[in-house]
Amino acid sequence: MAEDLEKPLLDPENFNRDGIDLERLPLEEVFEQLRTSQAGLSSEDAEVRLKIFGPNKLEEKPENKFLKFLSFMWNPLSWVMEAAAIMAIVLANGGGEGPDWQDFVGIVCLLIINSTISFIEENNAGNAAAALMAHLAPKTKVLRDGQWQEQDASILVPGDIVSIKLGDIIPADARLLEGDPLKIDQSALTGESMPVTKKTGDEVFSGSTCKHGEIEAVVIATG
Repeated sequence: MAEDLEKPLLDPENFNRDGIDLERLPLEEVFEQLRTSQAGLSSEDAEVRLKIFGPNKLEEKPENKFLKFLSFMWNPLSWVMEAAAIMAIVLANGGGEGPDWQDFVGIVCLLIINSTISFIEENNAGNAAAALMAHLAPKTKVLRDGQWQEQDASILVPGDIVSIKLGDIIPADARLLEGDPLKIDQSALTGESMPVTKKTGDEVFSGSTCKHGEIEAVVIATG
């Protein structure tokens, strides 16, 4: 076991995932590309990888809702509508008549409606991301230094070996190793109403839930 852990640390200068399809490569090549093994990573190696890949969690950036709404009034289509509204005020109808208030009000209403629809769609997407963040696994069972440990899911890195069993939330995107086939509920990610069967070599996604089975997996992507 100790010999399995004595392997080169992942070098951030030389590591490049571009063009590497870890989702479809044979498991042997996945281990080779990630420079890991079924014995898991050492704590030292995991610490180096954490600096390369960052913590296994989605970034949550607070934002001002009002400023977000105003941002939808600052784009080429909105500029055209705003210019038309200004022209309706500045330019008279002719014949001594005043500004065209009807056109002005109509254009402004269309601008507000268009911005409101865009804001609602963007806000719903943000709520979906927040719901996914709340659904991510806070804890996971990971093989480090040759021993199984319960750790925060945020410290997982590509190359880690994790254990997945009934009721667990998948802590990171991973490829399944040898073990019983799993029934995975990934409705929160794909909208599928029924659990799907996953077997050795298949990919499972962060945030989905194990409904049946027990197996080990190698983490291929985090964050």
